[in-house]
Amino acid sequence: MAGGGALRALPALLLLLLVAAGALGKPTARQERARAGAAQHEDLPGFQYDHEAFLGKEEARSFDQLSPEESRERLGKIVDRIDDDKDGYITTEELKTWIKRVQKRYIYENVAKVWKDYDLNKDDKIAWEEYKQATYGYYLENPEEFQDATDQHSFKKMLPRDERRFKAADLDGDLAATREEFTAFLHPEEFEHMKNIVVLETLEDIDKNEDGFVDQDEYIADMFANEEGGPEPDWVITEREQFSDFRDLNKDGKMDKDEIQHWILPQDYDHALAEARHLVYESDVDKDQKLTKEEVLDNWNMFVGSQATNYGEDLTRNHDEL
Repeated sequence: MAGGGALRALPALLLLLLVAAGALGKPTARQERARAGAAQHEDLPGFQYDHEAFLGKEEARSFDQLSPEESRERLGKIVDRIDDDKDGYITTEELKTWIKRVQKRYIYENVAKVWKDYDLNKDDKIAWEEYKQATYGYYLENPEEFQDATDQHSFKKMLPRDERRFKAADLDGDLAATREEFTAFLHPEEFEHMKNIVVLETLEDIDKNEDGFVDQDEYIADMFANEEGGPEPDWVITEREQFSDFRDLNKDGKMDKDEIQHWILPQDYDHALAEARHLVYESDVDKDQKLTKEEVLDNWNMFVGSQATNYGEDLTRNHDEL
């Protein structure tokens, strides 16, 4: 399936100009759509979704360098850590706890990685002016270098959008983000008070006719561009049915903000639990609803494959850090 949840970044030429000019950041991109269900698995090739959920995105990239033998060996060590009660079995609950831990670690490591780039005065806060200068400073000081209409549009759109998101994350209203507030700014989908921002940004991205709603064609266009003009693939036809049957709840032919929130941030859907159940179901040979170490290793390719992550670093960490 085409990447309907893919993040949109600035044009490559623009990023090169920013790097050449010494700019430290780039405007925050659209958050990935948190689409529930099997469609998520279809968005990524092979077992990539499972690898990222089980290991974290950064680790899942670096595992590309490992041989199958190394992957199995490191997976065995991971299994021992997931088995909290040391009874020799991995339960759905233990897997869910692990996946949530990995996701949380990824988010906070991501913030730590970029913190020093934005905290210019080293006061352990990131003021809006610091973020704006690091991200947009070169453009603001040298607008004549950005004559391309697309580049200009990107900056003019993203600057006020970033400011709006920053202020929503800045709970005490002092225009200086603590680490928790900056985490909410970079990862708004993880914070209850930021959900309205996630929904609004999603609407703005997909609503091409700017009528305040997402109709079926806009919904499909976010996932699939029929550049060749031929018949739509079967998965696109299925997505149209999904829109009519499950996205457009009031059957008026379009999604409003409440329906968009139900789509990307469903209240009754736990991604970690769903992924844990999926991994257990696919690997539980004797169907006792729990996994032995042997069952996990026999299905190692789903968990880590030879394309997963460098767990050498992770295995040196304290269990409590995850």
